[in-house]
Amino acid sequence: MQSIYATRSELGSFFAAQRQAFSKQPERTYPQRKSDLQRLHHAFLSHQHEFSEALNQDFGHRAGYDSMLLDVLPTAQQFRYTLSRLKSWMKPSRRHVGMALWPASVKVHYQAKGVVGIIVPWNVPLMLSFGPLMTALAAGNRVMLKLSEFTPQFNRVCKTVIEQCFESHQVAVIEGEADIAAEFSALPFDHLLFTGSTQVGRHVMATAAKNLTPVTLELGGKSPVLIAPDCDIEFAVNRLMMGKCLNAGQICIAPDYILCPQDKVEAFKASFKKLFLARYPKGIASKDYSSIINARQYARLKTILTDAERLGASISPVMEPSCDDEVHRMLPHLISDVSDDMAVMQDELFGPILPIVSYQTFDQALAYVNERPRPLALYLMSLDKKVQSEVLSRTHSGGVALNETLYQCAADDAPFGGIGPSGMGHYHGKEGFITFSHAKTVFKRGRLTTAALVTPPYQRWWQKVLFKVLVR
Repeated sequence: MQSIYATRSELGSFFAAQRQAFSKQPERTYPQRKSDLQRLHHAFLSHQHEFSEALNQDFGHRAGYDSMLLDVLPTAQQFRYTLSRLKSWMKPSRRHVGMALWPASVKVHYQAKGVVGIIVPWNVPLMLSFGPLMTALAAGNRVMLKLSEFTPQFNRVCKTVIEQCFESHQVAVIEGEADIAAEFSALPFDHLLFTGSTQVGRHVMATAAKNLTPVTLELGGKSPVLIAPDCDIEFAVNRLMMGKCLNAGQICIAPDYILCPQDKVEAFKASFKKLFLARYPKGIASKDYSSIINARQYARLKTILTDAERLGASISPVMEPSCDDEVHRMLPHLISDVSDDMAVMQDELFGPILPIVSYQTFDQALAYVNERPRPLALYLMSLDKKVQSEVLSRTHSGGVALNETLYQCAADDAPFGGIGPSGMGHYHGKEGFITFSHAKTVFKRGRLTTAALVTPPYQRWWQKVLFKVLVR
């Protein structure tokens, strides 16, 4: 396999080679797909420590357990899950024919789409490249991976691993800046998966539409944590802190803001600071706390804090010193007295900044969520089953976790995806296999057919009887 900092013509050449290879072999058998996944699995396992070290270098500092929990462990689990279920996924599913079409059979065959494009983000690059890659391969496709320009060390290891497993006409790894990403999304793929911001997702979808390329968009948005009136504050903080501190909040489903009863806001701040100190006693120097990926993202977060302070927000860092400009590290900042005109309440934060929105009644909290774009995740802290049921029925989000954060994404046997501005489509679990497959309906009859009963000339007595029986 050759991997490149690509040009437009080279992108076209890679795509043409994969398209030609797929035309020659449009159907990969179960043993072939299983072998592809096993080869990739073994290569991944033998390089897992190199992946972690590469991510540490790309971030400036990334806690080893952050890489284990976000990238290595979920990838390993998905390999085992996919390999154990691939054979059953590939089997055609029998569907009901109905009296009107009898005698016949109907089955749905899941057929590879062809050449799949995958655009990988920088925040969790191992899981968000190998996860969709293995699912696309399980569905029998050829794959082109566009890696982020912000993770060069990870990209180096990724190329090495994939080079051990595949020729470029089966899996090709592409590197490049934003212009190459734009050219990549303009290729006439049979399916395109993009993971990233809502803003960029709109451009990707518009570009793909010119080729009528079906897309799966895994975006983000402002995922709220709703602390119900019945919930103990220490319990809530204990359950949500990891979701906000893991990878320094640089996760698409990280809690973006808190909806807290008005009389518990100060207790929330105090509890958060106390628990953070217990988990990260060395604060900014803690080896268990990750840096912001680069100076550009760090500066973006500092600008958000400055804007909030200028417009009257109250900012409470969990510890001092709270920032290290040299290594672009930032501890969580709790922000109260926020308003909609602040940048902190307008776009996904993707970092260790946590606004707190107070409410007086629970209906106000639900209205606040429903008046805004539908988020990728919604988190509810409540042990009251009636409250849980009310939130599930009255809100829309890509996924929900009750009394936890992040874990809904780790369920291999369940779909993951957004809704509206937070994305479209799914690619986890069996739904991922279906996403990267064409569900082809196969209708079959033998010698016996009832079609003659409904051919012209019409208005014959048996036709009248037949339709009277069927149309009811």
